[in-house]
Amino acid sequence: MGLLKRNPFGHILILKKWLIRFFGLMTHRRFRGFNELQIEGSEIIKNLPDTNVLFVSNHQTYFADVTAMFHVFNASLSGRVDSIKNIGYIWNPKLNIYYVAAKETMQAGLLTRIMAYGGAVSVERSWRSKGKDVHREINLNDTEKIGIALKDGWVITFPQGTTKPFKPIRKGTAHIIKNHKPIVIPIVIDGFRRSFDKKGIRIKKRGILQSFQIKPPLEIDYENETIEEIVEKLEYAIEQHTSFLKVIPREVIEDMEDLNEKRKWEY
Repeated sequence: MGLLKRNPFGHILILKKWLIRFFGLMTHRRFRGFNELQIEGSEIIKNLPDTNVLFVSNHQTYFADVTAMFHVFNASLSGRVDSIKNIGYIWNPKLNIYYVAAKETMQAGLLTRIMAYGGAVSVERSWRSKGKDVHREINLNDTEKIGIALKDGWVITFPQGTTKPFKPIRKGTAHIIKNHKPIVIPIVIDGFRRSFDKKGIRIKKRGILQSFQIKPPLEIDYENETIEEIVEKLEYAIEQHTSFLKVIPREVIEDMEDLNEKRKWEY
């Protein structure tokens, strides 16, 4: 690898590699030590192509979710099935893994700016800004960046766009799937909300059994399935469809319907 070799976003790969190594070493005990990460299905990872793979997941914290994925993906690629034992796998990480994140979150401070260099595709949320609801046009440059990331490698996205459970899927994720036709891998996580604070930086409670399930690729008819059909398929795949709730308060249903309408074209 040339010392100044860069990815399509201009990031120097050797610097990105050392950042991933550093954060990997710093965070490993959060998933194997202070808490225990129970992994299922990671054998799928090693058989995926090098590019145009989209991981879709439910969301519980800002950063711990993505951090766990970097650990699991790299461990699997190094031959560890359903295990992140032995941190040695982080020495030669996959460098074309990206994750979609809100621009305001990644620009909130020096630490998040450094973390963004590790693979963030920062996008401007069209429905939320500085803790307030907004309604603005989609930034087409943001959707183009996600396409560039898919062409270069793997992309992680949280299609609900929030850490609150059972919120509607943003339809923009379905548009990305139809436009770029990636292999779509669902992931379902749990225990992170109990383990960490909302940002996923501070350990809130120890001894939590965290779960991380990787499911087989979704079967999607890119040409004939509608946006609504793909959205529903995503909701079931990441177990955020309302059918997974036993009792749904009326205000929750109304909130979901309202957000579905507002997020019709959001990415």
